[in-house]
Amino acid sequence: MKSKTLKILLSLFTLNSFSLYLYFSSHPDHHRPPPSKNHSPSSEYSPPHLPLSVKPWPILPSYLPWSQNQNPPFRSCEAYFGNGYSQRVDPLKPYTDPHRKISPAGGGGGGWFRCFYSETLRSSVCEGGRIRMIPERIVMAKGGEKLESVIGRGEDEELPIFGDGAFEIEVGDRSRAGKKMVDEGFLDKYVQEGAIDRHTMRGLIDSIRLVDANEFICSEWIEEPALLVTRFEYANLFHTVTDWYSTYVASRVTGLPNRPHLVFVDGHCETPLEETWTALYSSLTYAKNFSGPVCFRHAILAPLGYETALFKGLSENINCRGASAHDLWQKPDNQKTARLSEFGEMIRAAFGFPVDRHHILKSASGHNILFVRREDYLAHPRHGGKVQTRLSNEQEVFDSVNNWASNHSDCKLNVVNGLFAHMPMKEQVRAIQDAEVIIGAHGAGLTHIVSATPKTVILEIISSEYRRPHFELIALWKGLEYHAIHLDGSYADPRVVIDKLSGILRSLGC
Repeated sequence: MKSKTLKILLSLFTLNSFSLYLYFSSHPDHHRPPPSKNHSPSSEYSPPHLPLSVKPWPILPSYLPWSQNQNPPFRSCEAYFGNGYSQRVDPLKPYTDPHRKISPAGGGGGGWFRCFYSETLRSSVCEGGRIRMIPERIVMAKGGEKLESVIGRGEDEELPIFGDGAFEIEVGDRSRAGKKMVDEGFLDKYVQEGAIDRHTMRGLIDSIRLVDANEFICSEWIEEPALLVTRFEYANLFHTVTDWYSTYVASRVTGLPNRPHLVFVDGHCETPLEETWTALYSSLTYAKNFSGPVCFRHAILAPLGYETALFKGLSENINCRGASAHDLWQKPDNQKTARLSEFGEMIRAAFGFPVDRHHILKSASGHNILFVRREDYLAHPRHGGKVQTRLSNEQEVFDSVNNWASNHSDCKLNVVNGLFAHMPMKEQVRAIQDAEVIIGAHGAGLTHIVSATPKTVILEIISSEYRRPHFELIALWKGLEYHAIHLDGSYADPRVVIDKLSGILRSLGC
């Protein structure tokens, strides 16, 4: 057993070392020495470069190398779940001119920009170096305000509109200075609009202008990699999980050695979901919080959440089943995936929870049945505070399940009242990982099952108005056992629910 554990640790160490080698060998700007603060005409305007602390990646049992297959088959599971960004295009390569002296301030060599395109997802993960963001050229609200202070504010005020030169890249080739980095043809091919009315990553890339080193002046430098993200339905858990997944994939595709910093390029107000954003990444800043032009040594543009398999699966047939990373390592299968399990472990690890827990460790204190509830709460400035009813007699069903569980004689059952709207995100994730059975009406709160442990059983109560496959698909892609109760309307007979639960528990040996 000790020998096997040692081999696993050595393998993980080797993978990590190889990832670090690939990252530093493929990101040209990181080969340069730190910029000097003197002996250059432009350096007197150059602010100090600000190092920020970074978080390491945790060791995840379901992790598989993201470079395992450089070109997975079209519409295979690896391609759908993010490891298919294999078509590389370089609209701006690092400029090298042996006859031109590079200033001690680090200018003159120019920046770089490239994208990795996925034919399956029809989107790109893009990254670049020596990129300057000028917040005053981005039209949007400041963002990050307390919800109560911006009640009634329109969504158009919160989504960014990028003026020309909102983003700039230092270019060593002076003949290109003043020009746009890419044209419409590039955008149409690699950053397709799809069904999005305002594709913000496309707008950001379209705004990029190339500037000469003498004009590349920054009030602040961010040395470590930073993810630039625009959120759309930012207060909805399902859509936020698609954003979490998109940023995680972008980090892995670009081979980041540590967890990046995060910059919200939007003007949305603060929400409880930011607790998970800050747990996942090294820091969080709103674009408008910078007081002047800020320069990034390495910036990554994450695809929109709408471009992930989690969202595309609602309209496309993504025929993938969850499997263990161990099994896929031994026998790769284009119709199986461990990526969603890897992502769920990332969320749990980000909050400091162990990721190698098994249900056998939980049975001593009883079997946990988590009932995910839907409650009224104020979600965003345009929300009235009332949630849509998906289960008209939810309280009756909960009380009936609770009474049945308390009188269950065969084994101890703990019914957890999942009032997620009023629980910190960390406690929500804790409740999910400790549950053996998760039950609830169709609603965004069930998206948390991405963090469920491998043998968790899902029971979804589906009203006639909300027959959507969101959570059945997540369960399928994670390899979780899934059951559904389909209602004629929105009323559920508690006896039917209890009968279904009884059958599930019998299968668990209770």
